[in-house]
Amino acid sequence: MAYASTNPYTGKTLKTFPNATDMEVSQALEQGQAAFLKWKDVTIAERVAVLQKAADLLRKKCTEYAGVLTLEMGKLLSEAKAEVELSAAIFEYYVENAEKLLAPQTLPSKDPAVTEAMIVHEPLGIILAIEPWNFPYYQIARIIAPQLAAGNVVVLKHASNVPQCADVFEKLMLEAGLPVGGFKNLYATRSQIEMMINDPRVHGVALTGSEDAGAIVAAQAGQALKKSTMELGGADAFVVLADADLDKAVKWAVFGRHWNAGQVCCSSKRLIVVEAIYDEFVKRYAAGVAALKAGDPMDPSTTLAPLSSQGAADDVIKQVEKAVAQGATATVIGAEVPSNGAFVRPVMLTELTVDNPAYYWEFFGPVSLIFKAKDETEAIAIANDSPFGLGGSVFTRDIAHGVDVAKKISTGMVYINHPTAVKADLPFGGVRRSGYGRELIDLGLKEFVNHKLIGVTDIDGAF
Repeated sequence: MAYASTNPYTGKTLKTFPNATDMEVSQALEQGQAAFLKWKDVTIAERVAVLQKAADLLRKKCTEYAGVLTLEMGKLLSEAKAEVELSAAIFEYYVENAEKLLAPQTLPSKDPAVTEAMIVHEPLGIILAIEPWNFPYYQIARIIAPQLAAGNVVVLKHASNVPQCADVFEKLMLEAGLPVGGFKNLYATRSQIEMMINDPRVHGVALTGSEDAGAIVAAQAGQALKKSTMELGGADAFVVLADADLDKAVKWAVFGRHWNAGQVCCSSKRLIVVEAIYDEFVKRYAAGVAALKAGDPMDPSTTLAPLSSQGAADDVIKQVEKAVAQGATATVIGAEVPSNGAFVRPVMLTELTVDNPAYYWEFFGPVSLIFKAKDETEAIAIANDSPFGLGGSVFTRDIAHGVDVAKKISTGMVYINHPTAVKADLPFGGVRRSGYGRELIDLGLKEFVNHKLIGVTDIDGAF
């Protein structure tokens, strides 16, 4: 597994990093365990003070941090700055709420012998985080902010194409005052990941990534009897009902499918439009996508970024070719893209049938799957006919009805009149092949803690 920083726009490899040695992994676990034994006894107020300092540093040097994101994985500089701010906001959410959310919970008991009962939330130890390249800072922040607040420490194995982002974030946390070992980045190999999962000092693993990676790591964690959370792929349904505000629906569909060059697990990948407005929606949508401008992601006028690598671009193009070979119709709806860089010209796939494997695929790039539904009932059925269950959207002028429709869509998140979003104060997670567990708010804070019962009795003998 080669760790290399390659600019997706120029194709130039900027820097390479050697894989971690087994000795470095061992040292990281030793430092992590030593840090945990001290960090767990630090007050929550002292822990979150480090998070606040990290948030302050991110905002102070936002352009500098954002530049590394754009350089390594190609996202628009404006999107990179938004990711830096989102990461800072996640830190601040736990600064403001961790103490309250981790407070002991008093339990009522009908047994007169139980004079007091409570649940306390205690940290476990080292948590292994395995994170992807599409949001290099946000993915780190949403795992380390709650885990550090809870008293755990974290070892990171980041994606092999964003090694500088991983290094930058480790240095950020040290500058913020986190003790050595509290958060450690490792350029680990697959065998070293398994070794860490099996180490008794590691008490859980959180992975965001592909289904294949998730299945392997989840199996390893299960074999080691370790808790795991999995945030995996998605093929979010973007349902447009007959009474939708078309201007709003089209605007958000263009954005929801093409932000981060379409490389988002909760991107609006399947546009499901009722027949009554289908033709008008498609016409406007194609025009909206055609207006996107591909180019240098550092240029403020660019609105469509390259993909993260030439390999990623090639994979998306091959997927489209396979879908067409199985009967789908591909229509190019994007403007010309530069010949240099890992660009994919936006494409719309229609005439997808259930016997075409592509009907169920996730396309990680600017490819829009468009479905015509004869009515609302069929739109919901198409939305639910997916192996994934991450996010989704419903567009309608009738909010109450939109909520009713949202309740019928089987996913972890559904938004009304907006693509699936990521916010510091809202939970994130899915069902089925999109994974299990939740990140952010109190759900993420309590994924890797011991919910210990303390009961007090005042009797002699047994209950």
